[in-house]
Amino acid sequence: MINGKRIAVVLPAYNAEKTLRTTMEEVPDIVDTCILVDDHSTDRTVEVARELGLRCYVHDQNYGYGRNQQTCYREALAADADVVIMLHPDYQYTPLLITAMASLVAYDVYDVTLGSRIIGGTALSGGMPLYKYISNRLLTAFENLFLGVKLSEYHTGYRAFSREVLLRLPLIENSDDFVFDNQMLAQCVHFGFRIGEVSCPTKYFAEASSINLRRSVVYGLAVLRTTVQFALQKWGLARFEIFNGNGRRLTTSFESYYAHGTTAGAREAAKR
Repeated sequence: MINGKRIAVVLPAYNAEKTLRTTMEEVPDIVDTCILVDDHSTDRTVEVARELGLRCYVHDQNYGYGRNQQTCYREALAADADVVIMLHPDYQYTPLLITAMASLVAYDVYDVTLGSRIIGGTALSGGMPLYKYISNRLLTAFENLFLGVKLSEYHTGYRAFSREVLLRLPLIENSDDFVFDNQMLAQCVHFGFRIGEVSCPTKYFAEASSINLRRSVVYGLAVLRTTVQFALQKWGLARFEIFNGNGRRLTTSFESYYAHGTTAGAREAAKR
């Protein structure tokens, strides 16, 4: 807890058995609850999570990174979290920054805090492939131009959000794929939320999850599409559901897609 605010860490997981325990060893004591959502892994991710005492929710099939995040945030809200930090369980981002990132939100400095791999200038030395670094810089420049903000990067998977952000954004309108991250930040800008950044070292290694070149190209094109949609909506030339203030939110009722025997905390909370 920080400044009287409940802190939740959510871990969108897929085949994270080898790195989950190491990741959790660095999670600070200020965290009130840790929630792991498993997107139908084929390894022992769920077993390890339960051994570590995490709240664990399992999808009944592999839905994708975006759907995983929807479940993460829905369950964090059901657990009465005031600040929610998304942390990848592959140990690519250090959990030691959780306190700093959560504090910026808990003390109402920002509504969203990003862990930037670019600010410190260590992305390449941390193992980021050159093509990913170059595409990150080009896409970020394009987005800053059309979104009208100045972030060092939009593509980090390390983020902290206030409860209000997660309740207000129409996140159910977003993709189930990797571009969910980018759509979410575009939504934050569109709806006027304050975004801050902290420098975050990163580590690329064999067990760390990373999309391949083909998926990276698909992601890049989806980022460009999201940015153009933002601009067209801003200029009044078109309307898109991801920027609809009345769009479907996490509080919208949903059909259960949890594996048999997994309790959907959000659904149970809605019944109370």
